[in-house]
Amino acid sequence: MAQLSDAIERFIKELMSEDQHVELRRNELAQHFGCAPSQINYVLATRFSVDHGYLIESRRGGGGYVRIVRMRARQEGNLLDALIKRVGNSIDEETVNAIIQHLRDCEIVTENEASLLRAATGRNALALPVSGKDVLRAAVFKNMLIQVFRNAEGGV
Repeated sequence: MAQLSDAIERFIKELMSEDQHVELRRNELAQHFGCAPSQINYVLATRFSVDHGYLIESRRGGGGYVRIVRMRARQEGNLLDALIKRVGNSIDEETVNAIIQHLRDCEIVTENEASLLRAATGRNALALPVSGKDVLRAAVFKNMLIQVFRNAEGGV
């Protein structure tokens, strides 16, 4: 199944290669790949999430579509706002690492900075019971994200 998910992801990214967004019909995409629409939903949820720098908009019904929008790092703070909202009051280590990788891919942070972000939010850095780690991780990570974007804008 991973190969199918990879193929669907590549196909969508190729469609988006020149544009900031693409509109797709879930059922048509499923027919093209010979899979269930739920497989398309899985790829959208795991490979095109806010954590990876995308927003998904969808409309249901006969004329329904899925619009995938690539967020731009410096576009009116929309990436920072979306990330802060995504982090919320609790976030797991895997999701933090996906966000950090996206920031690295967009060249918002250097590899050194990415390593520091991972170190500060990793399970070994947070000496709390499991239930409290995700809450503390969210608070620390939100503050770090705000500072990363201030630095990117030239502020200190």
